[in-house]
Amino acid sequence: MPERPGFHPMELLRIFRSKAHNYFGHYGKPAGTNPVEELSETSLAAGGGVPGDRFKQQVTFFAEETWLRLRAEIAPPGGERGPDVFRRNLLVRGADLNALVGREFQVQGLRFRGVEYCKPCFWMDQAFAPGTLDALNRWRAGGLRAEVLSGGTLRAAGQTAESRA
Repeated sequence: MPERPGFHPMELLRIFRSKAHNYFGHYGKPAGTNPVEELSETSLAAGGGVPGDRFKQQVTFFAEETWLRLRAEIAPPGGERGPDVFRRNLLVRGADLNALVGREFQVQGLRFRGVEYCKPCFWMDQAFAPGTLDALNRWRAGGLRAEVLSGGTLRAAGQTAESRA
């Protein structure tokens, strides 16, 4: 998939995984307490997810731009909340994730197909700050669920606005 002139590919900043769900299946009950683990790299296989993650057959993307906008517009009580609270696998910069639904794209030479928009759940107000769910729904910025089409290794750049500040 050749890059178009003037096209800047998305940058992979951070990689996360969580071995079990904290929110899915917890409706009407307290959230789970399963930690999110940050990885410097991960190997993906076609048709699989991040090894050891609760989603075995797909990966999820979240935009750094959304996280930064939330930080600027909704002050989390008790201090900063990192992008890991959204429980998506890959934090990226420079991509319109919604435009990738139904399309093939590449990250670091690995091929993906955007499957669906990740609808945020009501737990986001607890995980980040009150008002987060409404903002994510208004902005349609919950992330992207994607299928891995070709395997290989992804490496995190590790350069988020948080680490540059």
